Amino acid sequence: MRLSSKGQIAISGMMFLAINGKGRAITAAQIATDQGISVSYIEQLFANLRESKLIEGVRGPGGGYRLALDAEDISVADIVTSVDDRTYTMRETVIPQYGDNVRYLSQMMWSSLSRSIYQFLHSISLKDCIERLDGGDVIGDVHAGILQTALPGAYTDLREAS
Repeated sequence: MRLSSKGQIAISGMMFLAINGKGRAITAAQIATDQGISVSYIEQLFANLRESKLIEGVRGPGGGYRLALDAEDISVADIVTSVDDRTYTMRETVIPQYGDNVRYLSQMMWSSLSRSIYQFLHSISLKDCIERLDGGDVIGDVHAGILQTALPGAYTDLREAS
């Protein structure tokens, strides 16, 4: 399973804002140059991020975009669900009771998987992503934390087995 290109670019763009913004606005052109994509595509994605109140638009000279929240208060799930219309949201799905019906069981499985993916992405903050730019493994670190919380000692056991 992969994150969409929209999601990947939005996360990278938000990381760029967090690292380079530091209280000042960053232009769409600067972000687009860094990402190697068109300004219009960045503006399209950032319009969605602005609607979700993750970023603010600044008009006039020195205008551009800046984070609306602290990096630790923005999750990867927040970013991805803002720009991607086929994301793993926590939507409550009403599934009728069909007993052992395969369609019902399949819907239950996909609903559960979507919830798990969303919860996992929600557990990773923008700040986590930035702090691991030095080559650390943000996903592995977060996964280890989840494992450690859910199954104390499991991560240590996995490390020792490798």
